[in-house]
Order: sequence, then C-alpha cells, then structure tokens
Amino acid sequence: MKNQTLTRAELFEDVHNELGLPRQECASIVERTLDLVIESLEKGETVKLSGFGVFQVRDKNARVGRNPKTGKSAPIDPRRVISFRASQIMKARVDAGAAKALSGK
Repeated sequence: MKNQTLTRAELFEDVHNELGLPRQECASIVERTLDLVIESLEKGETVKLSGFGVFQVRDKNARVGRNPKTGKSAPIDPRRVISFRASQIMKARVDAGAAKALSGK
C-alpha cells in the first residue's frame, strides 16, 4: 500500500475535473468551505458532515505531566483540542479500500 497525501492543489484539481468549473473558481469554493469549517470550530461549534464525520472542539483541563526524558513533573496548561470522529459510511469505505489494497486487487 502506498502512502500518499492529498494536497489542497490536488483537491482543487479534482473538483475542477469533476465539475468542469474554472480552476480559480474551484480553488475559491474549496478554500471557502475549509474557512467555514475553521470559523465554526473557532466559535466552539460542532461541524457535522453527513457521510464524512464530526469535528468537535473539546476543552482540556490543566494537569501535571511528566517529561519522559528526565522524569520531572511539568504543568500542562489548559487548552482546546479538535477531535474528529469518522462516520460509519467513511469507516466502511476505508475498511473496504484497505481490504482491497491488502488483497492486491
């Protein structure tokens, strides 16, 4: 199985090929979509994309951590983190793709 990364430019190109719109317009659509997701997460809102998954912002409390190298305790400040939970549809498609890649088909 090859390890590839989908870039924004490739995403723009895929949208262009699928819709046939000008490349600049496709880039604008994809960028605006990503901006809307980010803006919603900045506000602490949950973003649910049916058939894809759910992005959620969670608050983590301050805690005491440990430096694994030295073993010394160190405080970890409170922070906000983004979590993603894939939909069942996405999980099934990824599993099917992995099974297909492993079988060599």
